[in-house]
Amino acid sequence: MSVLKHAAARWLSEHHDDLVGWRRHLHRHPELGRQEFKTTQFVASVLAEAGLSPKVLPGGTGLTCDFGPEDAPRVALRADMDALPMAERTGLPFSSEVPNVAHACGHDGHTAVLLGAALAMASETELPVGVRLVFQAAEELMPGGALDAIAAGALTGVSRIFALHCDPHLPVGRVAVKPGPITSAADHIEVTLHSPGGHTSRPHLTGDLVYALGTLITGVPGVLSRRIDPRNSTVMVWGAVHAGMAANAIPQTGTLTGTIRTASRQTWLTLEDIVQETISSLLAPLGVEHVVQYRRGVPPVVNEEISTRIMTHAIEEIGPGVLADTKQSGGGEDFSWYLEEVPGAMARLGVWSGRGPQLDLHQPTFDLDERALGVGVRLMVNLVEQSAAAL
Repeated sequence: MSVLKHAAARWLSEHHDDLVGWRRHLHRHPELGRQEFKTTQFVASVLAEAGLSPKVLPGGTGLTCDFGPEDAPRVALRADMDALPMAERTGLPFSSEVPNVAHACGHDGHTAVLLGAALAMASETELPVGVRLVFQAAEELMPGGALDAIAAGALTGVSRIFALHCDPHLPVGRVAVKPGPITSAADHIEVTLHSPGGHTSRPHLTGDLVYALGTLITGVPGVLSRRIDPRNSTVMVWGAVHAGMAANAIPQTGTLTGTIRTASRQTWLTLEDIVQETISSLLAPLGVEHVVQYRRGVPPVVNEEISTRIMTHAIEEIGPGVLADTKQSGGGEDFSWYLEEVPGAMARLGVWSGRGPQLDLHQPTFDLDERALGVGVRLMVNLVEQSAAAL
């Protein structure tokens, strides 16, 4: 057994209860993006007690921590820390104590895993490469906290970066990775329409705003399906529509909001122009004015080839049968911004217990099997060793 692999096994045998305790503490005290002040201080205190030197990022949320040789290449390991604005309905004894805020995406698990890996490696006097921990704030927001971390120098001197994300569709004890895109780009769109309004008996004397909304609801996704290569898995879905109060009155204002997702980075770069052109063309004959707010989100997470190979070997080192296959997700993840700067890869950590329904992320009843935490620690430690071997 390698030195680091042995260190992880030894640390877990002695501190597994600490690992679970950290996760439950974080779960009980969730914080929203860019408000993770107590979470940041908790993580910093655990690292400092282990003799490490964490550095809180500007603004007081998120931190980095370097250790290992200064004259060797440095590998970054990232975990996100923020929760979601929703009420938890798990019934767990350590459920969220913060009204309408919950760790329904597993970021509490990500943070605990990286803490465990850090302390397991810190127990060794010599590491084969330098390590940088990146505990990131505000992954769930747009623009996300990855950009804040990068602006603060989180990638300065870093050769590669790795991360994992909970996957409730994958059984505990399995970890999945794939080369190339593993998540999708995700943008937000809001369209506001304006019309003089009028009586529903005389739509020809005004701009029929509700009809225009309906035209966009069906027309924009339809046009995109003819303008974009279907192999790029581009999906436009409206999530909300608001207009009017009375059955016999054409309203003066209305809004549509939705998301546009694509598996192709190249398509993502062209989407805004295509959507703007499509909306203008569809509304041109209807006498309705419009304003489009198109918010660029995140590009796809694209796992780099060598980094994916390193991740694969790290997974295989956990044990036989751990490596699993996965497909590209339609969800977005701001880990992609790191991969715009340096090579790296993200894996999916199985957290399904094997019993009961496979709940999805962002559901108020989401929970993870805590046996997955130890698997995650082993993976993170193995990544450092496998990165050194690949140099």
